[in-house]
Amino acid sequence: MSDVGLALVGIVIVIGIGGVLVPVIPGALLVLAGIVVWALELGTAAAWVTFAVAAAFIAITQVAKYFLPGRRMRGHGVPRSTIFAAALSGIIGFFVIPVLGLFVGFVGGAYVAERRRLGSHQAAWSSTKLALRAVGLSILIELAGALLAAGTWLTAVVLLR
Repeated sequence: MSDVGLALVGIVIVIGIGGVLVPVIPGALLVLAGIVVWALELGTAAAWVTFAVAAAFIAITQVAKYFLPGRRMRGHGVPRSTIFAAALSGIIGFFVIPVLGLFVGFVGGAYVAERRRLGSHQAAWSSTKLALRAVGLSILIELAGALLAAGTWLTAVVLLR
């Protein structure tokens, strides 16, 4: 692969990592897409092993980012209905207020659902803060997967040159 092609793949991977932090684009999948383009271009066994390792990191963290935060919230007494309401509100918010609407909708949905369930502002806000921590944990898990995949690719690029 030419240096320009390698630089373009690197840029796609960096944009993907940014997409994990600002969920406008599917960040981890963009990282993986950049790596698969690189593997297709090289076509070597080492490139495909690199892709397989990166894909494993992405797959494991994609599963973990959904299960671990939700389990933690349920462990603190936040029901699935609140998690569902928060997620749905986040999706709606994303389309109403681009980029920031996801966060505003998620927090608002969690607060309204918990306020309805618990009654008091203090208890609802406490549950909402748990939901925010869960979202932060989810982002960190996905970021770890994207960084591990990117690091795997970068290591392969250095070793294969």
